[in-house]
Amino acid sequence: MAQHKTVMSKQVGIIKLDGTIGGISFYTAGGQSLARVATGPSKERIAKDQAFQRTRENNREFAGSAKAAKALRLAMGGLLQTMGGGRIASELTKLFKSINLRSPGARGERQVKLSANRAMLNNVEFNSKVRFSSIFSAPYSVTVNAARNEATVVIEGFVPGNALQIPSGATHFNIICGVGIVSDYTLDPTTGTYQALQPLQDSQGANTSSSALPINQAVAQQTLVVSVDAVPTVNAVCSTVVTLGIEFYQEVNGQLYIFAQDNAMKVVGVF
Repeated sequence: MAQHKTVMSKQVGIIKLDGTIGGISFYTAGGQSLARVATGPSKERIAKDQAFQRTRENNREFAGSAKAAKALRLAMGGLLQTMGGGRIASELTKLFKSINLRSPGARGERQVKLSANRAMLNNVEFNSKVRFSSIFSAPYSVTVNAARNEATVVIEGFVPGNALQIPSGATHFNIICGVGIVSDYTLDPTTGTYQALQPLQDSQGANTSSSALPINQAVAQQTLVVSVDAVPTVNAVCSTVVTLGIEFYQEVNGQLYIFAQDNAMKVVGVF
């Protein structure tokens, strides 16, 4: 049987197109403007044709999972810019889709219910290339208060040369604790889209860090306390996600410069 290949071409004109015109799809990938022959059913057919009912159901749930994943990323604020991997958005969406599949109900209407599946998010790494668990081995404990809006991480004293995988050139590091609130998501039958059950609490977050610590000195016990002041008491349909991360620096002429790579963060508790 003959094999059909999808042929892709670069857009070389001054005006770069986006979308489908005359059976040709114009798009951007990897920083390049590309074009290819459009294949598969149209958006209009997927939206209306009964044959694509299952596709529409999957798309709705996927969109809801993506919203929940985005809420976690927003709750972490700027931490992911230095400690997150390049595929963190897709990896978190995939995880929340797995959570969605565990919820009861009809296909296309199942909740994204993190509150019932918190263990699935625990120990998740935000940088698949540099895993926090592989570069930080000092003992620590994690607790939250009764309102679940404050987390305390206590890290026992350690010697950096024994408890860290220190990248070449690093002179300092700091330890960062983040707390984020993520609501469960449910389908709004009026709009046909997924919405947070507690939108005012969803994606709220806060973080704190240690001071810059020299890698050639023993580190005393560190206690990091983070409070999400915008949420006095976390609702039962919301989950409190606690993260722990590490950033490395190099000192040059008395100035500390953060490493572009080699930093990492993971989920150390979901409550």
